[in-house]
Amino acid sequence: MAVQATLHCLTGCAIGEVLGMVIGTAAGLSNGVTIALAVVLAFIFGYALTVRGVLRAGVPVRQAVKVALAADTLSITVMEIVDNAVMVLVPGAMHAGLASWLFWGALAFAFAVAFVVTVPVNRWLIARGKGHAVVHAYHRRLTRPRRRTTRR
Repeated sequence: MAVQATLHCLTGCAIGEVLGMVIGTAAGLSNGVTIALAVVLAFIFGYALTVRGVLRAGVPVRQAVKVALAADTLSITVMEIVDNAVMVLVPGAMHAGLASWLFWGALAFAFAVAFVVTVPVNRWLIARGKGHAVVHAYHRRLTRPRRRTTRR
């Protein structure tokens, strides 16, 4: 379950992170601004994916947002710290440009490292009934067969 939760987190983070890195790099923004944009977008997309799933289970928007914040904040935070640190530490990656294999290779490597580091965090959260353990309770609502009611 921790691997699945981390993959879910990685999906949202990657969408936001790639979008932020692409916008920042294409616009010639500084490393700090590009990273800030990527982090903000990673949180937005990470939370949005969770909220979408919880809403499908029939949960009101306000509660779905609370569930997403509780389930994803630590996981996204760890993932963002790790993948942005890797991007900064790979020489020339932040300045390589969008057409460069260095940029895309470093970004893929950063996601892989972040995934490996974040799986134990999610395992720890789930073992304590937190993180995606909370979300899975709502997902089970979607997978259970619903009773058919008949009108008379």
